[in-house]
Amino acid sequence: MKVAVTMTYPRSLARTALFAIVYGAAVLLGWRTATDAAGIALVWPAAGVTAIWFCAQRHARARWADAVALPLVLAATTLVTKTPTLLAALLFGIGGVLQGTVFALLLARWRPSLWGAGGIAPMRAPRDLWGMLGAAIGASACGSVAAVTGEWLTTGRLPWTHLGLYLTQRTTGIMIIGSVGVFAGAALTTVTARFGSAAGWLRHGRARLAATSRWRRAEYVVILAGTTAVYLAGFGYTDRLPLSFALLGGTVLVATRLCTPFLLLHNCVVTVIAVRYTLDESGPFAHVTEPIVRAAIVQLFLALVTVVGLALALGRDERAALVVALAREKAELVTQQERAAAHSALLAAIIDTVAGGLVVVEPDGHVSLRNPAATELLGPFRDIRNTGYRHLHLDGTPYAIHERPSMRAMGGENVRGEDILIQPPGTGPGHIVRVNASPLPRPDGTSSAVILVHDVTAERRHRDELTNFAGVVAHDLLNPLACLGGWTAAARDLLSDLPPHTILDQALDDLTRADRAAARMRGLIDGLLAYTTARKAEVSAVPVDLTALTADIAVARSDSAAAAGQQEPRFTIGVLPAVQADPVLLRQLMDNLIGNAIKYTGPGVTPALTITAARTGDTVTICIADNGIGIPPGQHNSIFENFHRAHPDSGYHGTGLGLAICKRIVERHGGTITASDNPGGGSCFTFTLPAAGLSGL
Repeated sequence: MKVAVTMTYPRSLARTALFAIVYGAAVLLGWRTATDAAGIALVWPAAGVTAIWFCAQRHARARWADAVALPLVLAATTLVTKTPTLLAALLFGIGGVLQGTVFALLLARWRPSLWGAGGIAPMRAPRDLWGMLGAAIGASACGSVAAVTGEWLTTGRLPWTHLGLYLTQRTTGIMIIGSVGVFAGAALTTVTARFGSAAGWLRHGRARLAATSRWRRAEYVVILAGTTAVYLAGFGYTDRLPLSFALLGGTVLVATRLCTPFLLLHNCVVTVIAVRYTLDESGPFAHVTEPIVRAAIVQLFLALVTVVGLALALGRDERAALVVALAREKAELVTQQERAAAHSALLAAIIDTVAGGLVVVEPDGHVSLRNPAATELLGPFRDIRNTGYRHLHLDGTPYAIHERPSMRAMGGENVRGEDILIQPPGTGPGHIVRVNASPLPRPDGTSSAVILVHDVTAERRHRDELTNFAGVVAHDLLNPLACLGGWTAAARDLLSDLPPHTILDQALDDLTRADRAAARMRGLIDGLLAYTTARKAEVSAVPVDLTALTADIAVARSDSAAAAGQQEPRFTIGVLPAVQADPVLLRQLMDNLIGNAIKYTGPGVTPALTITAARTGDTVTICIADNGIGIPPGQHNSIFENFHRAHPDSGYHGTGLGLAICKRIVERHGGTITASDNPGGGSCFTFTLPAAGLSGL
C-alpha cells in the first residue's frame, strides 16, 4: 500500500530542523566511540539517522533544506570535536546527502510497501530485510566513496583502507538505526487510523498486556534479562575465553521467542554493550591493536547480530501471517463449501420435487443426472441409447436412435415441444410425453444434452374428448339448421301467394336474413366438422379470397346490428389480395378483429371501419382501422396477452382472450400482428399472412 502525504512548507522546515538536531547528536555520539586520535569510530549511528531522515522527508516540500542542513550540521560538529577539518566535514556532509538519497531511492524501488519507501508497512518478511540490506549496502558504498574522495581532496592521500571501514560502519548503522526507524515510523503513521490517538494506543497496549498470560510475561522478562546478562558476561570476561560469536545464541533465542520490537531493543542493547566494553579495552575485541581492524570486527559482529536476529524474527512473523491467512482462507473455503452444499441440496430438492422430468445426458450417452419424475416417465435407464422403453411417433412408427431428441441435442439442435409415445416393456399402457432438449457445450468441444419431459397424456386425452364432443355437437346442430331452412322455405312459399303489402315485404326481408344467418351457421359447423375430422393441430392452409370473406363478415355484422336495433357499422373495404390460410381460423381472426372494432366504439358514434391490404413479396399485410375509443397508452403490446382487458372499468364486457386468440392464429400462419393508434382517432390493427400460392405452413 502506497501513501501520499501532503506536507505544508512550515511543517517541512520544522521536521528538517528536528532531524538536523537528532543527526547532530548522532554524529557527536559516533565521535565519542573513536578509539584513537585519527578518529576511527567503532559505530556511526549518524548513517542510520540519515537514512531515516531522507526516507521520512520523501514527500517534504522543502527537500532542499535537508540537503543544506546535513553538511552544515556536520561542519558545526567540528567546533566540538576539532576533527576533521571544516572542509572535510562539508565534503563528508555532501557524501551523507548522497548516501541518504541513494538509500531512499533504492528502498523505494525494491520494497515500495515499506514505510519511508512510499508505503506505510513495517518489515514483515525476510524479503523486506534483504531489500533494506541491499539498499543499505548500495547507499553506504556511495557514501564511502564520497568520504574517501573527500579525504583525498583535503589531505592529498587516498586512504583505501578506510573504504572498507566506512562501508561496514555505515551499513551497520543503517541496519541498526534504520530498522528501528522503519518500525517506529510505520507505527506512528498508522496509530491514528488503528487506535484513534496516542491514548487509544496506550489503552490497546495495556489491554494486550492484561490479556497476556503470566507465563508469557515472565518469559519476556527472563529472556531479555538473561540474554543481556550473557552478553555482559561475555564481553566482561571473554578476554580469556574468546567465545563472543557464540553469544549469538542469545540473539537467536530473542528472535524466535519474542516479538520483533523487542528484538530491535535487544539489538540496541547489544550494540551499547559491545561498544562500551571495547572502548574500555575489555571484551573479546580489545586485544586487537589495529584501530581500523578492531572497528571493522566490531561492526561485522553488530551487523551479524542485527541481520541474523531480524532474519529469524521476520521469518517467524511471515510464517505466522501465512498461518493466519491460511486459516482465514480455510474458514472461507469451509463457508463456501457449506454454502455450495446447501445450494446443491436446495437444487437437488427442487429438481426432485418438480413434476416434470429432468435428464442430463453426456456425449457418450451416459445419464449423469435424472430426477424421480424422469425415471417414472422414461424408465430407470443408465444409457440413453438403451432405455428398455420404446420411443414411438404418435402414428406408432418407432424413433431411430439418431432421431431421438437427446441425440439431436448432442448434435447441437434445440428441440422444442416434440410429443413422443413412450411404450414400456411388455403390454403395459404407454403414455405421451412432450420433450424439450437443448445442447450443453463442454470444454472439449462436444455437447451434453439437457432434456425436460412432461407427461401430456391426460392433456391429449382431454383434447381428444373435446374434439369428439365438438364433432358430436356440430352434427347435432345441423338438424335444427335443416329444420330452420325448411320452415323458412315453407313460409316464403306461403307468403308468395299473398297480395303485395308493406308488412309482407318486411316479413320476406326477415326470412332472407334468417336464411343468411342459417347459411353462416352451417358454414361454421362445416368448418368445425372438418377440423374435428382432421384430428390434427396443424394449420390446413388453402388459398382464400380475403375480399369475399371480409365482405361476408361485414354483412353478418350489419345484419346483427340491425336485428339488435343498433346503428349499422359503415365498412370501407379495399382490394384485398388472396392469402394462403386456414379458412376457419382466418374467419375467426377477421371476425374477432372486426367485432372488437365495432364493440369498442363510443356511445352515439356510428362504427366506421376501413379494411385495406397490400402484398409485398410473399406476404400480405392487412390493416383494420376504426374510429373507436382507442388503446390506452403503454398497452399496445399487452392487449395481446391472455385475459388482458384494456378498458376493464368502461362498461365494455369481454373475457380478455379475443386478441390473444388473434395473435395465436396469426403466429400459427407465420405472421405478426401489432396495434397502433389511428391518426384520425381510434385504433389500427396490422397483421401479416402468407400470400396465396405458398405452402409449408
